[in-house]
Amino acid sequence: MMTILGPLVMGAAFGFLLQRGKVTNCNVIENQFRLRDFTVLKVMGTAIVVGGIGVLLLVDTGNTKYYVKDANMLAVALGAALFGVGMVVYGYCPGTALGAIATGSVHALVGALGMVAGAILYALSFDWLKAHVLNVWALGKVRLPDVTHVPDIAWFAALAVGAALFFWWVESAEARRK
Repeated sequence: MMTILGPLVMGAAFGFLLQRGKVTNCNVIENQFRLRDFTVLKVMGTAIVVGGIGVLLLVDTGNTKYYVKDANMLAVALGAALFGVGMVVYGYCPGTALGAIATGSVHALVGALGMVAGAILYALSFDWLKAHVLNVWALGKVRLPDVTHVPDIAWFAALAVGAALFFWWVESAEARRK
């Protein structure tokens, strides 16, 4: 029962927080890319820092371990570019789209069908992508702490400090603009 109920509760909580953070509104996301509204960066930055610290604690206490995927840098760069363009055109990322669908957005629903079509095209072209893209600039199963010999805690601390400084700068800039 918990294997079904747990993810449903976590998904509902995540959707609720996205809605409360106002990032299920496509105008908020579009204005992020116009550098007019930094709500998305603040919400996602907070989620990344809190989630990263949570994962670090789970790993350090032995409750889980890292599952490192291959670092296929060309695929990551191309995927990030495609994701970014899609997010600008669509006005949502996959998570915020589902939150917007839950609030009744037909625009988000139509775009989500496009994401499903894209996933199907990716699956159909996977053999070609594996042969021609995924093996280019492939670094294997590596992590920044392994490559730099800087411990995980230092990376997470730098991430938290960087996020805090960024949040302070954004809040200061927004206060000056008002």
